[in-house]
Amino acid sequence: MTDALASTSREIAGTFLKIGATAYGGPAIMGVMQAEIQERRQWISKPRFLEGLGLVNVLPGATMVQLAMFLGYQRAGWWGGMVAGVCFTAPAFVVMLVLAAAYAAFGVSPLLRGALYGLGPVVLAIFVSAQFRLGKTAVRSWAHALIAATAAMAALLTPLGAAATLMVAGATGVLLFHSRRAGVAAVSVVVLAITLVRLVPWSALATPSIASGQPTLGGVAALFTAFGTFAFGGGLSMIALIQEHVVDRLHWLTPREFVDGLALGQLMPGPIMMVAAYVGYKTLGVAGAVVAAAASFVPSFVMMLVLLPVFERVRNLAWARAVIQGVVPAVIGVMAVTLVRMAPYAAPDGPAVVVFVLTAAGLVVWRLAPLKVMGGGTVFGILRAAVRA
Repeated sequence: MTDALASTSREIAGTFLKIGATAYGGPAIMGVMQAEIQERRQWISKPRFLEGLGLVNVLPGATMVQLAMFLGYQRAGWWGGMVAGVCFTAPAFVVMLVLAAAYAAFGVSPLLRGALYGLGPVVLAIFVSAQFRLGKTAVRSWAHALIAATAAMAALLTPLGAAATLMVAGATGVLLFHSRRAGVAAVSVVVLAITLVRLVPWSALATPSIASGQPTLGGVAALFTAFGTFAFGGGLSMIALIQEHVVDRLHWLTPREFVDGLALGQLMPGPIMMVAAYVGYKTLGVAGAVVAAAASFVPSFVMMLVLLPVFERVRNLAWARAVIQGVVPAVIGVMAVTLVRMAPYAAPDGPAVVVFVLTAAGLVVWRLAPLKVMGGGTVFGILRAAVRA
């Protein structure tokens, strides 16, 4: 490894370790990455950031981990992508193990719940500011605005899901910005494929090797590899699949134990999919946590490291640019719906709404550093909990 690559790798590692250790809020982590990496450090332009966001949103797996890998790849190629992905996920794994052990001994303290309360409106504001900045770049014409609005309505009112919505948007981009004939064919193929997939009554997760019996390391590895390979929609959709299988089908955890794990996940920075480590810990201890976490994220690493060089080669082709012009505004529309759905939980009362408004103004007008405002939100929540105690 050359000195330049070693220095860049250390820079990538330090940046993503910090983000992975301090960034909360699931999809709102995207806002932290945009502010810290695209805007403050300027590793990548806004259009390229949006292209990466569009790419990871049409893939199965852990979306924020894939976005971290995309950004690391832009900085230092294949090795940078690997370093970014590992360093982003590692803090969450360590924190989840500590939280699981602490919860088993002491439960969730009022101070921790207070910290979570203070973080909620701050991460919502970070998400809003990122939407505002990226939206100005992504929605450049009435056609882009129409795609964004249609994608938002599809995400809000239909069961299509983010991946299917973005696939249709990409085909629509070919129709609007490249070739009518090719666009009509692309839209037809995508709609037919989505229809057939929704009609096929099968589950890639219901394989005989993991359908019954006591948990084993091999069974845990197979199950969580399937989650990471076939689950579209990011960590939240994976959580639904995990609950269906480990609670309802396999009975490895009780409903109460699973809810406890979700509560711990809300206190944990980094990717929400790290709840997999909690499930592994509950079933097979530390070894189970390691296997479940690794199996969940390995498919995302493989997909990104294989696809990124291909993406770099095809992105400048005329049809690929047209697909990107369709997908990017659709991402803005889908994220706007995610923002609306997050709002009641992130800012549930008057004080939280005030924190949200002030933080959003500070981020948009004064461009405050997101990690600093997250620290402020944490302190506010802890102080509020201490006063109310």
